[in-house]
Amino acid sequence: MEGNTLDGTGPMHVPFGHIVANEKWRGSQLAQGMQGKIKLVFEDGLTPVDFYLSSRSCILYITEADLVAGNGYRKRLVRVRNSSKLQGIVVVEKTHMSEQYFPAVQKFTVLDLGMVLLPVASQTEASCLIIQLVEEQTKEPSKNPLLRKKRALISEPALLRTVQQIPGVGKVKAPLLLQRFPSIQQLSNASIQELEPVVGQSVAQHIYAFFTQSR
Repeated sequence: MEGNTLDGTGPMHVPFGHIVANEKWRGSQLAQGMQGKIKLVFEDGLTPVDFYLSSRSCILYITEADLVAGNGYRKRLVRVRNSSKLQGIVVVEKTHMSEQYFPAVQKFTVLDLGMVLLPVASQTEASCLIIQLVEEQTKEPSKNPLLRKKRALISEPALLRTVQQIPGVGKVKAPLLLQRFPSIQQLSNASIQELEPVVGQSVAQHIYAFFTQSR
């Protein structure tokens, strides 16, 4: 498969409906959670990227061990953020052990770099979330309004839990948000004015700040 540029931050050819995964994830709980549900292609030399969802969209995965070990993960994030060819989504394991480190990584990722950050409780949950992200990117617009309605109302548990963790959202407002914005991409691109009718001004500002990105 044609690779990327020498610094590892160029576009990668990703077959439709596939994920190109860094070889280091072969045999992991995260990869096993995706196998059978989506086609995985493992490649060497993808550093700093962990998973390519499409030719220009990628996942940077920060494990519990990465957080506890210090700030070494930051170099990977900066390399992707500085690339004009890639849109990086940062997925972070937020567990009891790593929870104390989460505010720092959230500030660095969202406020300093302007990247989307999605917390997960485990690699199993992460696999569900990544599959959902790929499906959002690759599906063709459905001509069946019933399917569109179903997709808007029924959310992946991992996606619902992620939205619940946005400051000010919680278990009540998360389903309402996902009815109006059924994917992370739509929610992260929503303006305060679009969010206000759903959750009110205060929470809308929290959500917008959480997903702040350079435009």
